[in-house]
Amino acid sequence: MNKHLLSINDVSTEDILRVLDTAESFREVGTRVIKKVPALRGRTVVNLFYEDSTRTRISFELAAKRLSADVINFSTSGSSVAKGESLKDTALTLQAMGADAVVIRHSSSGSPYQLTKWIKGSVLNAGDGTHEHPTQALLDLYTIREKLGRLEGLRIAIIGDVLHSRVARSLSLGLVKMGAEVTLVGPPTLIPPDAPAWGVQVSYDIESVLPKLEVCYMLRVQRERQRQQYFPSVREYSRLFGLTRARVAMLPEGALIMHPGPMNRGVEIDSDVADLPQAVIEAQVTNGIAIRMSLLYLLLGGARGEEATDG
Repeated sequence: MNKHLLSINDVSTEDILRVLDTAESFREVGTRVIKKVPALRGRTVVNLFYEDSTRTRISFELAAKRLSADVINFSTSGSSVAKGESLKDTALTLQAMGADAVVIRHSSSGSPYQLTKWIKGSVLNAGDGTHEHPTQALLDLYTIREKLGRLEGLRIAIIGDVLHSRVARSLSLGLVKMGAEVTLVGPPTLIPPDAPAWGVQVSYDIESVLPKLEVCYMLRVQRERQRQQYFPSVREYSRLFGLTRARVAMLPEGALIMHPGPMNRGVEIDSDVADLPQAVIEAQVTNGIAIRMSLLYLLLGGARGEEATDG
């Protein structure tokens, strides 16, 4: 494993399997009465979130605490950042506090890479701009493997606002790396021009793709983009690309329905569809904690060898 996780390109196929297998062993910790292991005792993990994300921040916080690390949640609102402090100055402050790992979410693509220049600890990208969200991709890979038993050869469609989705980019690259067949589906205005270079197929017709799938992965419609007129209306988008009960019926038996959250029920996915047994959206959230435990352990504890798990 590299020292940092900035992109899904930072991890090899072997690294991904190691992360998934290590997460498997940490899954059990969440079922204990006392949900803790001493693997990262004495280490400090900082959650540095410049964008709101309840789900990802809490997942990283729980992961670090279950490994017995000290956790600092650094919220930019009400902090010196709100008073104009630069990312570099914030990083130097965290370095002075002895942060062993910094989990960063930022609206600017490339921010995690910049952070690695200023701090000695490990940097984990929790989402940067429209670039990547590698830990989400890894928890999705884990969930798919857990439910279907494999990744290689699976046919998976990622449907929706691919252009603005850092999840779509990371997940596409991760799935292709693991040997899956990926098709991106959405309006032409929301498919990046460079998407074929990711090793994926592109389609603009959801109903032609659904009957072939083992996994149907729906992306959130980013309503804040609607002012920029990437599609005529939310209603029109939902009619053409929303996952309805009728479209679910086109999926092969046993196909999974996934969504990174938060969902716009009734837009990209109908409310009753999100609650179907084959929708594994809650499992994605649960698995996120195990994957982030695995990553923190491998980047911090694993570097010191097996004594990190003793005690």
